[in-house]
Amino acid sequence: MLHVKLMKPFYTKKEGHLVKFVFAYQYFSIMKDDELFHFIPVEGKEIIVNLNTFQVENLSEVFVFQKGNRFIRLPLYQLLLVSDIHKHLQAIVQEERDELIEVNEQTRKEATDAIYFLEQENYSRLIDEALSTGNRAMFDELLIQQRELQQLHGGL
Repeated sequence: MLHVKLMKPFYTKKEGHLVKFVFAYQYFSIMKDDELFHFIPVEGKEIIVNLNTFQVENLSEVFVFQKGNRFIRLPLYQLLLVSDIHKHLQAIVQEERDELIEVNEQTRKEATDAIYFLEQENYSRLIDEALSTGNRAMFDELLIQQRELQQLHGGL
């Protein structure tokens, strides 16, 4: 059994629901029979994970590890079978997923604030229109609706 000693992507690239983890020298190493082998990017150098299914998409990618003049060549599917790489990969994917959720929450808040701002601007415009036409009933109704909106949005 191989054990992953270090697995840190050199960089990460998101493309829709796929995330690519690209590895470089000194960012990925494995232990085999108490010997440390370092990843070298001579063939495959990335792992592509589908964030919806958490499945590795490029199982045929070949990773090469080196110690001195000895090399280990492993297709990704085999590396997943004979090592504990899935534990390390799971932790990296979870970090990416948490970051994505955080970004989505920030985007949702910004959208809510923008909608609230536009609603307030619209009420102000309609109130100005009611004042300029002398429509007291419309003015009173718009003020009530505007206050309700402000209360719903936290009293701003």
